[in-house]
Amino acid sequence: MANLKEIRTRISSVESTMQITSAMKMVSAAKLKRAQDAITQMRPFAKKFNDILLNVSGSVDGGEHPLMKKSNGNKVLLIAFSSNRGLCGGFNSNVIKEVKRIVQENPDKEYSILPIGKKVYDAFKKSSLINTNENLPKECEKIWDNLSYENAVEIILDIISSFQKEVFDESYIIYNSFKNAAIQKLTNEKFLPVEPIEESTDAKTVDYIFEPNQEEILNELIPNSLKIKFYKALLDSFASEHGARMTAMHKATDNATEMKKELTLFYNKARQASITSEILEIVAGAEALGG
Repeated sequence: MANLKEIRTRISSVESTMQITSAMKMVSAAKLKRAQDAITQMRPFAKKFNDILLNVSGSVDGGEHPLMKKSNGNKVLLIAFSSNRGLCGGFNSNVIKEVKRIVQENPDKEYSILPIGKKVYDAFKKSSLINTNENLPKECEKIWDNLSYENAVEIILDIISSFQKEVFDESYIIYNSFKNAAIQKLTNEKFLPVEPIEESTDAKTVDYIFEPNQEEILNELIPNSLKIKFYKALLDSFASEHGARMTAMHKATDNATEMKKELTLFYNKARQASITSEILEIVAGAEALGG
């Protein structure tokens, strides 16, 4: 049985851990509120923009647009979103596992990874998958330090330019889509080339008046749609990170509280046993002297 000093040390260690996890939970909860508001406000705009693009591109030959042209090449760029820090449950590991799954299931293609976050970079930095092409953006993990649409556009413009220079033939974005604080959905979406938008039965056909003309407007809409799609993925991932971290720290705090209770009970039992043993020794010594 561990002595009382060792148990007290363990209890003190658990209390310190509990304070840290509780503080991290509160910090993530505060950040989550802002991040959740941002993605909630972004989604209606992104949906409406997509509806406009649907109607405008309905009668245009998308194959003529440089961002919609398909290639017969097999160079694939995986744009993977992760956080710069850990302690957020399976948030980062799910993205890393999805990237590995894609690469393993399609060995005939030439894959490269553009990491948006330090954790994905650390996971693949020893492999040859991290893209080092000079045309693609570098140090994308810094976007999380100052997340804004302007900073996102800088990354997107480099990606679009690289696609037009045939650095890669197609690309996908892999990220966690935010549902709520406890649920993040792993998402894998085609990014480039832009897929032809097929009109669904739910789509409302709008009779627009185009000025100057439909083709020129489409040339503006498609790059902007990529910027919005990328920025929305950033906001989704950012909110998911703090939701996952808040949930993970909440569970860690609960586990630490339960462990503290068990250790305290164990300490009290050990202390009572020690006191009882000392009393028995005193009584035995008194009887021996009396005899």
